[in-house]
Amino acid sequence: MIGDVSKFTDVAKAEIVITGRTKHFLSLCGEHLSVDNMNKAIEMVSDEFNISINEFSVSGIKHGTMFAHKWYIGTDDKVDAAALKLSLDEKLKILNDDYRVERTSALKEIFVEVLPLKIFMNWMEKNGKMGSQNKFPRVMKNSQFEEWEKFVNSELV
Repeated sequence: MIGDVSKFTDVAKAEIVITGRTKHFLSLCGEHLSVDNMNKAIEMVSDEFNISINEFSVSGIKHGTMFAHKWYIGTDDKVDAAALKLSLDEKLKILNDDYRVERTSALKEIFVEVLPLKIFMNWMEKNGKMGSQNKFPRVMKNSQFEEWEKFVNSELV
């Protein structure tokens, strides 16, 4: 297992492109959301709202008896978080049929919190991950996500 997600560009020539990492994949209930889908949706909402989104992260969470996605969007531009949430959800539905289907069944909600970029940078510094070789995690699993949320809450005080 190389840990990469790939897409065939030409089956006859056996050509592929690497579209992401398996750890940057979110599928709680069959939505099969890849980092490629996430990046494209973020790019689309950035263009729509004329804002710069330099960082983001998402995690799958329990929501009652079903599931939800919790997004943290990093931008220093002014944006209506509720409008951003609706647009992001719509873009993901367009980009990913599985996501669209699950939004009508097990994936009951998405939550979006807009944060200043400095919070993302402070997290990276706190964890010794500053520098060009380090990237903010696009998908966070349980324990890392709990630590991140505690950190965000402490930064917003």
